[in-house]
Amino acid sequence: MNRYFDHEKLEVYQESLAFVAWLEPLLQKLPKAIAVRDHLDRASTSIALNLAEGNGKHTSSDRCRFFDIARGSALECAAALDLLAFERPV
Repeated sequence: MNRYFDHEKLEVYQESLAFVAWLEPLLQKLPKAIAVRDHLDRASTSIALNLAEGNGKHTSSDRCRFFDIARGSALECAAALDLLAFERPV
């Protein structure tokens, strides 16, 4: 794969793309009415987008802000997956 932008060289960015690819079949199986489905889709996408945008910033404080947002989105994904795995009592 040719890499044209600096963010594409980041291992964490490549892992975020792999996570989205892994997640897609799971999202397709979930009913659209489940609120966590849409949130998980948006949060997983947000990881890659914020890593790319942050890596393009010139100051370290700007970079850190976007990387912190990406980390927060990753934690949201973890919580969403926990919610999907949580067995509710009948």
